[in-house]
This record gives sequence, structure tokens and C-alpha cells, in this order.
Amino acid sequence: MTWMPESPAEPGDFRELVAAISLARAALAEITPESTVGEPLGHVVEAGGAVSLLFACTLPGYPGWRWTVSVGRAEDGVQPTVLEAELMPGEESLLAPDWVPWSERLAEYQAAQEALTVEADDDDEDGEDRPDEDEDEDEDSDGFDDEDDHDIHDLHAGDDVDGVDIDSVGGETGLLPTGVDDEATDIEADAEPVLPDGEGAVL
Repeated sequence: MTWMPESPAEPGDFRELVAAISLARAALAEITPESTVGEPLGHVVEAGGAVSLLFACTLPGYPGWRWTVSVGRAEDGVQPTVLEAELMPGEESLLAPDWVPWSERLAEYQAAQEALTVEADDDDEDGEDRPDEDEDEDEDSDGFDDEDDHDIHDLHAGDDVDGVDIDSVGGETGLLPTGVDDEATDIEADAEPVLPDGEGAVL
């Protein structure tokens, strides 16, 4: 297939075919409104003696597409005739993606699902390892709490602390042991002293 720009002079039998613009427009009018057919863009010489006439397409959403009308000679070889009319994409046309068989699309989908499953399994394994670390930290924390509990119990057990008798320390210093009521001590101090035998009370 050879691209040839539109030319007023075409040698040989192609000249009449290239000039069949009106014939090509009439053929396009049967398949699309005339308003969707733009200016002529040139022609292409096809194998077998046919010529494809190209027209701009003004349909919305079809930038770069071209109306193509193939013309040739009838069996008698006298009058040009329309062989085919269609809308074809150009070099800068917006095209849909290549069609992919369903079996290939299904295989790609299954592969993607398997990859997601493997990734999820890896995340689950990582999550199972983390609780062990948390349990170790909890055990360490419990150990410290137990030691504190033992220390507090020892302080309130009434035993000697580092070899020091708590009761003796209180007696020597004159400090009352913890828990003795100060009010009871004051009552004893205010009580009438006991007189020796044979001595009467002073009135």
C-alpha cells in the first residue's frame, strides 16, 4: 500500500478514480450524515487497481479518524464504482486497548489473587511472632511487681530490718510505736498520782 497525496494530475487509469470525490461522498451519505464528513485528505493506491479516497471525520470522540472510500472500475472497465466505505483510524487516532482473550485475562487475575494471598500469609506470620515478644515483656513486668510486693510485706511483718529491732529503736528514742493513740497517753499523764501507804490525800 502506497500513500499518495491528492494531485490534480494522476497518470494512467488512476486519474479518473482519484477524481471520483462526488461518487465517494454519495457513498458516505448512505452510512453517515453529511455533516460528519470533512474535507478530502488525499488517497491511497491499493493493490489490484483500486484507490481509497480519504476524508476527515468530524464525529465527536473520533479525533484522527478518517472516512475511507475505495473505488475501482466496474467489470466493463468504463465507469468508476464504489467498492467499500468505512471509518478507519489514522496514525494519531485514539484507539481502544488491544483485545485480550478471556483465558489470558483470567490467568492474570488468578496470579494477582495468589500474590495477594501469599502477602497476607506473610503478614499473619509476622503478627504471630509479635505476641511472644509482648508476653516476654509482660513476664518481666510481673517479676518486678512480685519483688515490690515482697519488699512491702517484709516492712509490715514486724521483723527486724537490716538487723535493727524496730521496737527497741522506739523505746530508746522515746518515740511511740506506730499505732499507739496519743490521746490515751495524755489521759495517763493527767491521772492522780498514787500516795504511799499511811499518807492521806491532801484536801
